[in-house]
Amino acid sequence: MPQDAQSSSDSLAAISDLERQILELTEQLNAMRRAAAGAPIPDYPFQTLEGERRLSELFGGRDKLLAIHNMGQGCRYCTLWADGINGFLPHLESALGVVLLSKDPPATQRRFANSRGWRFRLASHGGGDYIREQSAAPGVDNGPGAVLYELDNGTVLRKNAVAFGPGDMFCSAWNLLALAGFGTDNWTPRFGYWQRPAALDDGGLNVLE
Repeated sequence: MPQDAQSSSDSLAAISDLERQILELTEQLNAMRRAAAGAPIPDYPFQTLEGERRLSELFGGRDKLLAIHNMGQGCRYCTLWADGINGFLPHLESALGVVLLSKDPPATQRRFANSRGWRFRLASHGGGDYIREQSAAPGVDNGPGAVLYELDNGTVLRKNAVAFGPGDMFCSAWNLLALAGFGTDNWTPRFGYWQRPAALDDGGLNVLE
């Protein structure tokens, strides 16, 4: 076998072995998550378009709630994660309640969600006690992530949490882009990808950049 071909074969074998190790570690991690004991937390208030709702009221009749922590309509990265999660939201909601939480007022949340085609139930913590005390990354106010809560006889338990970050496993776009050599150092998400050409045949009036 030519040296270049052998080197390529060795590289592919090393990648495959590392992928197998990651899968095995992920299975161990998920087993630990299943076994984690929940800790009781306050029944925090939130604002919605329908008025104030407590955390226990956001479960939607389920005993488990996945709370997506979104930094708000001004964050491109949070929008990327939510765009992806929105795509398989019906699958998640077949098993548990899901709500997207941010600091934005309810009306702002709804306008932005509609502009993205999001189907999430929405609630605003307003940047208050909830996000300071329940941040997925301890000590980080308004950081992106997700928290899994359980409801036990009216008591809300915090069971698992994970912080989101560029390149993580919770946004599949990063992993697919990585196959083509793109990563956090040479790709940044945008709200839209249209680029204005040098000249517009329609005259270019009233174009929103």
